[in-house]
Amino acid sequence: MHRRNNSPLLVVFLVTISLLAAGQTGAAPPPGQAPPANPAPPQDGTTPPVSPSGQVGTPAAPQGPDSSDNGVFVFRKQVEEVVLHATVVDDKQRIVTNLDKTAFIVYEDGHPQTITSFRHEDIPVAMGIVVDNSGSMREKRQKVNAAALNLVRSSNPSDGVFIVNFNDEYYLDQDFTANINKLKEGLEKIEARGGTALYDAVVASADHLKSAKLEKKVIFVVTDGEDNASTESLEQAIRHLQAENGPTVYAIGILGEEEHPKRARRALQVMSERTGGIAFFPKTLDEVDAISRTVAHDIRNQYTIGYKPATPKNQGGYRQVKVDARSRSYGKLTVRTKSGYYAGPEPASGTQ
Repeated sequence: MHRRNNSPLLVVFLVTISLLAAGQTGAAPPPGQAPPANPAPPQDGTTPPVSPSGQVGTPAAPQGPDSSDNGVFVFRKQVEEVVLHATVVDDKQRIVTNLDKTAFIVYEDGHPQTITSFRHEDIPVAMGIVVDNSGSMREKRQKVNAAALNLVRSSNPSDGVFIVNFNDEYYLDQDFTANINKLKEGLEKIEARGGTALYDAVVASADHLKSAKLEKKVIFVVTDGEDNASTESLEQAIRHLQAENGPTVYAIGILGEEEHPKRARRALQVMSERTGGIAFFPKTLDEVDAISRTVAHDIRNQYTIGYKPATPKNQGGYRQVKVDARSRSYGKLTVRTKSGYYAGPEPASGTQ
């Protein structure tokens, strides 16, 4: 994932900080020897200490199975368990939140599976906010940024969120944090120019989410046009998203007078539907904020369902998934979750 580094003053400041830190430990590192690398950032939704370089401090120790540590839920699945995050709606598209385990049937490749774990709680997520920074977005970014921040405010306060801005390249402008001010700064790194490398940005964000400790993962993407600059194709992007522990994608397409609206719309719909998310296509920019709050509500009211597949995962291959829900208290229920996953090793990314 690319990081911006455009400030020579920042470099000088970093060198000064490094020397001071070395002095506190007794001595500066020998010439030509790099200082110790920073450990990976914590993905438990807490706000770690952040150095001037944007690197985060030491992560917390791994949590136990199905545990709640200091009020933060961390889900650890069994090695052979497949975990689904599912939203249930009634025939009027109202979210249903009071079902128990017996209401659900999980199918893999058409065969019923035994549910091994079940819960319905507002658990924190690792989320990437991925925003189009191409030239056509220049006049739209202010309202889009405000909506993205309201998504975070309406979400679980223990979420870990990162910001990726993209045009014909993609940049990690803020790594995982729950700090609204830092996220705001990341969103404000606007260089509205160039093309739209949507698929590359989504694949890179999905790869970045692999480092998250939190089981539940989301990508929230906002764009106003068709991809015209990626090295990855739509099919390759979907393949990455449908890795076993891949994220749920929620997309907003502000397509307007887009030259190829059908292709742009289809790309967002396919990425969302196959991962259990939703694609929205507002008629006006003013609708984006309300959509972001809808997404937060959807994420916070999902069921977490685990099952051990009858066909061992080490046999690899694509597995089709379907979940049904039935209750005497409701009419027809619809369950939205990922449509399938690839068992076994995940594909290598063509992006850097």
